[in-house]
Amino acid sequence: MTYRVLMVQPAFSAIAYVTHARSLGWDVVVASHEAGSRVVAEAVRSLATETITVDTNDSEALGAAVDESHRRNRIDAVVAGGEFYVPAAARLAERLGLAGLDPATVDRVRYKPAMRRAVADAGLLVPRFAVVRDPAELDAACAYVGFPAVIKPVESGGSIHVSRVDTVAESRTALAAMYADEELEFDRPLDTDALLEQYVAGPEYSADGYVRDGEVVVVAVTRKLLGPEPRFLEIGHLTPAPLDDATRREISEYAAGVAKAVGITVGPFHCELRLDGDGRPVLMEIAARLPGDKITDLMEMATGLVLPRMVLAASTGSDPADLGAYREPVAASAGIRFLTAGGSGEYTRLEGWEELTAEPWVVGSQVLIEPGVTIRRDEADYRCRVAVVVFTAGSPAEAHERWTSIGDRVRVLSH
Repeated sequence: MTYRVLMVQPAFSAIAYVTHARSLGWDVVVASHEAGSRVVAEAVRSLATETITVDTNDSEALGAAVDESHRRNRIDAVVAGGEFYVPAAARLAERLGLAGLDPATVDRVRYKPAMRRAVADAGLLVPRFAVVRDPAELDAACAYVGFPAVIKPVESGGSIHVSRVDTVAESRTALAAMYADEELEFDRPLDTDALLEQYVAGPEYSADGYVRDGEVVVVAVTRKLLGPEPRFLEIGHLTPAPLDDATRREISEYAAGVAKAVGITVGPFHCELRLDGDGRPVLMEIAARLPGDKITDLMEMATGLVLPRMVLAASTGSDPADLGAYREPVAASAGIRFLTAGGSGEYTRLEGWEELTAEPWVVGSQVLIEPGVTIRRDEADYRCRVAVVVFTAGSPAEAHERWTSIGDRVRVLSH
């Protein structure tokens, strides 16, 4: 059966929805502003069967434009093109009478304080936290949360302005940097409400999966590899995480509980957590979207589950087997490594790049920032990554070894 699926401002990992839907012979309607920082990639534009050019940050205009498209030719499903468009997709699905998240509960998967309250109310561990809406509230928040702590915007992503703080003075500096940042994300200013929360020392993981017909399924647990603190730049992921079965099961059960607590009733989820000193899962955050950083590709290579196709099946009521959501794994383990310029502000060449990318276990590589281009020096978030390598391995342990060797073999030279 052929369906017509609406994608709201597709970017990053959500572009996979477009490619998979078109490969199934489905029609793809793309809603995009097509101006500013909201211009879809040429590959998306060429695959779309209809492009609705509308301000996707304007709920009324978006709703009216989608209504008009739906009247001409029925839309069968709506999916969010990224983190910022989860609320819009939920509202549109309800408007059209389609499967989707309850718009009344979307705040629990977008607004970090509401998310934590819902998870705590379900009896699951969350860090102690406080919301800071004004710099005058910061001292009281620090006194309540204690140190070390982590400060972050309440509504953002990509590790932007997430940092560890150990004193009130550091907290003030971090908050001031948040207020001073005028860079836009999808033409939206950074939210200056901040979350100050208890720092959880321990390894970090993501549990990724989907909800279909009310069943929450964790497909894979992935190990996150981070750069040096006080920042939390993600510089790699390993799927599956090198864990014993009992710990993997505990993480999966915890993540499923979090998804239920925040009200994810259909579609994908990406749950980030840490194991505390007692080995217990503690929530960092959860999102109702596909994971980024090619984690969906790592999951497919290591498990055979094609998450974008499973989400399309859940959104349309289709049989996932008919959509090709189940494939044979191609490797026991898969990983990704990001390279940075080490805060130098630019680089001239990647020494050892050609030799590394010729290895048979390297399945993908890309230079993200060309030599000579100015790079953010703070090494704080995804915007400072200069290159990426995707690889496979015979075991989680070997994947970690290969992740380390990539960093040893490729030198990002600035002279």
